[in-house]
Amino acid sequence: MPSTSKHDPDLLEEYPEKIDAAVLKVAGVVVLGMIMAILDITVVNVALPHFQTDLAPGDTPLDYSTVAWTVTAYTLALASVIPLTGWAADRFGTKRLYLTAIVLFALGSTLCAFAPNIHLLISARVVQGLGGGMLMPLGMTIMTRAAGPKRIGRLMSILGIPMLLGPIGGPILGGWLIDNAHWLDRPSWTWIFMINLPIGIIAFLYASIVLPKDHTQPSESIDLVGLALMSPGLALFLYGVSSIPDAGTFADAEVLVPMIVGAVLIAAFGWWSMKPKHPLLDLRLLGNRQFSVAALTMFLFACAFFGALLLMPTYFQQVRGESTFDAGLLMAPQGLGAMVTMPIAGALVDRFPVGRIVPVGIALIAGGMFTLTQLTAESSYWGFVIPVLFVMGLGMGATMMPLMTSSLKALVGPQVARGSTMLNIIQQVASSFGVAIASVLLTRGYNQHPLIGQAQAFGEASKGVKDPSAIQQLLEKFPEVGKVAATVNDPGAMAQALQTAVHSDMAEAFASTYWVSAFLCLVTFVVALFLPRKHEESHMLDEEEDEAATPVAS
Repeated sequence: MPSTSKHDPDLLEEYPEKIDAAVLKVAGVVVLGMIMAILDITVVNVALPHFQTDLAPGDTPLDYSTVAWTVTAYTLALASVIPLTGWAADRFGTKRLYLTAIVLFALGSTLCAFAPNIHLLISARVVQGLGGGMLMPLGMTIMTRAAGPKRIGRLMSILGIPMLLGPIGGPILGGWLIDNAHWLDRPSWTWIFMINLPIGIIAFLYASIVLPKDHTQPSESIDLVGLALMSPGLALFLYGVSSIPDAGTFADAEVLVPMIVGAVLIAAFGWWSMKPKHPLLDLRLLGNRQFSVAALTMFLFACAFFGALLLMPTYFQQVRGESTFDAGLLMAPQGLGAMVTMPIAGALVDRFPVGRIVPVGIALIAGGMFTLTQLTAESSYWGFVIPVLFVMGLGMGATMMPLMTSSLKALVGPQVARGSTMLNIIQQVASSFGVAIASVLLTRGYNQHPLIGQAQAFGEASKGVKDPSAIQQLLEKFPEVGKVAATVNDPGAMAQALQTAVHSDMAEAFASTYWVSAFLCLVTFVVALFLPRKHEESHMLDEEEDEAATPVAS
């Protein structure tokens, strides 16, 4: 694509305001790739119990902490490869690298499907993560080049579809496949990986035809010092964060040690990155006020929203007794809400300042989260839960992609790839933080209601016990269960009364966790008020020499 300045009179002719068929074809390539990458972040979650039994070397199921590494390994590989993507795209070409990423992802998926044990499955997930980590930032770069400054908001709204629907569609698709895919004498969970193979083949052929030929130029040498500091630092830090739910506290050595070592390496990278002209991750972009405010808003938003996103499917399953598939279906209103506002926000952000759009979306999400603090075990689906999820979806659709658009509009053309890389890392780290915080708060909420743990222990201890005196001894051993038993006259009704009381306590734990997410949304709203409230001039197609005219530090 020829380089163009914002002062070029042919700009509108080269990049018409209408989204034409050629640009939509490119968008289709990117959406296909991102659907593969984002679905696999969530689709594996529903398969973890099957990994525990199907991949166990004996009759004893594997520990949950062991099989959870199938999720953690993918996330760590994905986050670690993102900083390399910008350099590799310059060195080898965006199209060539995108095709390589698709092949890596499809290969990793096939290896996952045929993994005979948990260790090889975790290793195969690393291969998947390496491909998936490149697909997302490359997709954003391809889209910004294809769209031009006049259409970036509307094209970003298309790019946001897999970002929003992945966490919802993943559990639905995974639940359906695990329940129904008993084909070719393969365990049903293998098909959540095998489904990526035909999608990958289609995406590869489609990208080979549609994406323009690469015109690579000699690129700067790779920042080896930055690579040695950033990738392991990020991997260690996210490992520590991902260990918080199992440890139950930040103070555990398994959490604290990798987080501290990772933070030191990341801080050292921050110091080093100011030295080379072309660092692995260009932190100097944060000298641009518009970019830095959008990045901070993105971090807080992802931390608040994606942490809370974990809670509702778990509530449906643990408190309301829904199946994994039904829980995924009940989350669909949130995706539908996002689909309503995303194209509207994409069109508006091309014409109006993002500071007049994003705060509205965040306000809708905050309102939904404050409403969910009143969640109970009997909350009506149609009268309470589903409308709230729909409203939060409306807010989500008006927030994420306008933020992405605002941040990238402030950057000079060659900086767009580096900026999108940084935003992907920010979102990944923030999402990991949010999920960890939500998990810890929910666990703490459960611990503050001892009936939850005692009821489970009582149920296991009382199996097969019919002697009234033995039952009485167990009730004395578990006093919270005894209090519930004292409220019923009919021993046969005790099980139902106990289940009702437990579900009520669990719902309270979920509701209390939403208080934190809601207040974090309020903080995000305050930061979002500093986003541009006047027309934003796009710099994406400026020549690199024009960089001095932008507020980016050199």
